Amino acid sequence: MSTVSVPSPGVPEAAPGAVQRRDAEATKAAILRAARHLMARHAHTDITLKAVADRAGVSAPLILKYFGNKDALFARVMSFETDAAALLDAPLAELGPHMVRHLLLGQTERGADPVLRIVFAPLHGEQGDTLRANFRTQVSDRLAGRLDGPDAGLRAELAVGTLLGLGVMYGIARGSRLRATAVEDIVERYGPTVQALLTP
Repeated sequence: MSTVSVPSPGVPEAAPGAVQRRDAEATKAAILRAARHLMARHAHTDITLKAVADRAGVSAPLILKYFGNKDALFARVMSFETDAAALLDAPLAELGPHMVRHLLLGQTERGADPVLRIVFAPLHGEQGDTLRANFRTQVSDRLAGRLDGPDAGLRAELAVGTLLGLGVMYGIARGSRLRATAVEDIVERYGPTVQALLTP
C-alpha cells in the first residue's frame, strides 16, 4: 500500500522556487570560492573554467550560465564590494568589534574571509593592480568615508591593517592559542583596538 507524505504540523514546506534559489546561491558561492582559491595561486591567464569547475564540483557550462564568461567571473572575484558591505555593516560606535567578529566568523564558519584575499594579491601584473585598487576604493576608502575627525584615511588604513593582521595570525599562521580562544573573547580583547582607530 502506498503512503502519502504529510507535512508536520506547524512546519511550512519550502516552496520549490525558494529551494532552487537557495541551491543556486550555494552553487554560485562554491564557484566563487574555487575561483578565489585558484587566483591566489595562479595567474589569471593560467586559470581555466574547467579548473574552476572541477574544484567547485560543477560543470563549466554552469559557470557560464551563472556568470556569463571567465572575465565576468573574475571581475566578481576581484571585487570586494559585497564583502566590504558585510564587513562594515554596523553603526560606527560598534564597528570595531563587528569587524573583528565578522572576520573571525568567516574563518570559523566558512573557512575563509573574502577580504583577507588581498594578502595574496600578486606584487606585479594587472591582476594584482586590480585587486589593490579595488581593495583601496571598496574597503579602505569606503571605511574612511564613514569616519569623523582628522586623518580619516590614515585611521581607516590602520584599522584595516590591524584587522588583516588578526586574520593572518588566525587563518594563515593558525596561531594555536588564538584559535583555541572563543570568538567573543577575542572580540572583547581585540575589538577596542580596532575601534580606537575609528573614533578620534
